[in-house]
Order: sequence, then C-alpha cells, then structure tokens
Amino acid sequence: MTAAETAECIVGFIAAQDEWVEQLYLDPAWTGQGIGSRLLAQATAGMSLVKLHCFQANTGARRFYERHGFRAEAFGDGSTNEEGLPDILYVRGR
Repeated sequence: MTAAETAECIVGFIAAQDEWVEQLYLDPAWTGQGIGSRLLAQATAGMSLVKLHCFQANTGARRFYERHGFRAEAFGDGSTNEEGLPDILYVRGR
C-alpha cells in the first residue's frame, strides 16, 4: 500500500497486488490535484496488465479511470461484491 499524506493526515492511498488495483481512495477535499493520478502511476509502474473494479454509479471514478487508459471489459450486477452494487471490470493493457 502507498499513501499520500500531508503534515496533518493521510489524504489518499492505493493498494495493488499482482495485476489488480484492490483499492484507490482519495479524500474528496483533495481531488483534482493530481494525487490520485500519481498514486495510480506509482502503483502500476511496470505492470503490463492492470485490472480493477469500480461501482457503476461512481461516475467520477469512471471518468478518472477512463482518462488513464482503462476500458470497461465487463459489467456486473453486484452479486459478486460485498456491497451488492452493480460494478464494472476495468482493464488497461490488453
């Protein structure tokens, strides 16, 4: 896991393993400053294939991932995630 922090607190983090981005979180007060882009670039550097899941309703995250070269490969109905929300499998590098 890699974190982005200020002197006061952690403002974001990313967890990636193998070819998967397991989590990427950024405090909403810190969006639009390139922090998420830097976390994603650092965590996926050297990965030829990167996969992640994103909730369909999270339009901001969807735009972010699509700007960074990910494409939607499969749409789920939520039956395979803990939240039970429709999701998208995004892939970059295939």
